[in-house]
Amino acid sequence: MKLLQAKLARYDAPQKAKALGVYPYFREIESDQDTEVIINGKKVLMFGSNSYLGLTNHPKIKEAAIAAIKKYGTGCAGSRFLNGTLDIHVELEKRLARFVGKEEAIIYSTGFQVNLGVISCLTGREDYIIWDELDHASIIEGRRLSFSTQLKFKHNDMASLEKVLKSCPEDKVKLIVVDGVFSMEGDVANLPEIVALAKKYNAAIYVDEAHGIGVFGRQGRGTCDHFGVAQDVDLIMGTFSKSFASLGGFVATDSITANYLRHNSRSYIFSASITPASTAAVSAALDIMESEPERIEHLWEMTHYALDGFRNMGCEIGNTSTPIIPLFIRDNNKTFRITRELFDEGVFVNPVVSPAVPSDSTLIRFSLMATHTKEQLDFALDKIQKCFKRYDLLK
Repeated sequence: MKLLQAKLARYDAPQKAKALGVYPYFREIESDQDTEVIINGKKVLMFGSNSYLGLTNHPKIKEAAIAAIKKYGTGCAGSRFLNGTLDIHVELEKRLARFVGKEEAIIYSTGFQVNLGVISCLTGREDYIIWDELDHASIIEGRRLSFSTQLKFKHNDMASLEKVLKSCPEDKVKLIVVDGVFSMEGDVANLPEIVALAKKYNAAIYVDEAHGIGVFGRQGRGTCDHFGVAQDVDLIMGTFSKSFASLGGFVATDSITANYLRHNSRSYIFSASITPASTAAVSAALDIMESEPERIEHLWEMTHYALDGFRNMGCEIGNTSTPIIPLFIRDNNKTFRITRELFDEGVFVNPVVSPAVPSDSTLIRFSLMATHTKEQLDFALDKIQKCFKRYDLLK
């Protein structure tokens, strides 16, 4: 065995979980991504999806994707920078810019590549990136690639943020990077206070709206719109793999910043373009978001119903106020076992264990879609209550 393989062979956590029968990853879904999915021929309720508006199997979106394939083919065979720009890319960018209230938008092939390619190239060696300690992994990877000084502040702690801002030289560029909605904890960034501090210390702001668009704001415009601070936020990032029911991502900003990114962001310049089908699907999803506000209303109705249910049964759910509900277990092995037991009972949820979170902060991530019903929620709440009671996890 070569030295590389010998080193990698020491990583055996997946093998141990499989031997115990609790390995929870790569479960093969044999149906569309709906509130009910089929795995190994068995129907289970899906409470592990990021499709907050439940649009992944909407007929209008599927029709739009098929029509785009018929006209443009299956791919662009190149990057946007060279031969991969389609007219529908440009049309969608204009729509997205208007939607979130910015001058321009740029489409990337994935949401991860947005954070990777934008955060890594915006600031230089003498500048500062200031980030929340619970920012998404893609933000962490993006700032790691930057040559800037990187300073962390305590999660959603404005005193900690101000202390960091105070430590930076007044005449240097400072970029604050936060999630609008934090993807594991489900809580919301304190954007009004962040904006106030950014103005006080002459800093720019980058907000990742991956889990905010389609959920918060007018017609799902996101947390920046919800708090009325879109004009004060310099860059608004979004992904297409959640509420937009597709694949890809975008960043919206002013025309000066957009021009710089188009010619310097490596994950944009050196990646193939988002496919015609994905582009058309996003546009169709945007049509539905703008014309069917009842979807978001129902999502929030289900969210409040679930939050009340978990609180009433005594689950520890942290500070969430969104369709992302963390059910804290605080033990890796218990988290795996409970995930498996709930799956056997017909409830699909996602385990979040170390090293993604500290070992004493492990949790089950329970997430909602606008297409869930109260009957489905009641079924899941009942199964979770019985399971958590067996493990003495209810207060």
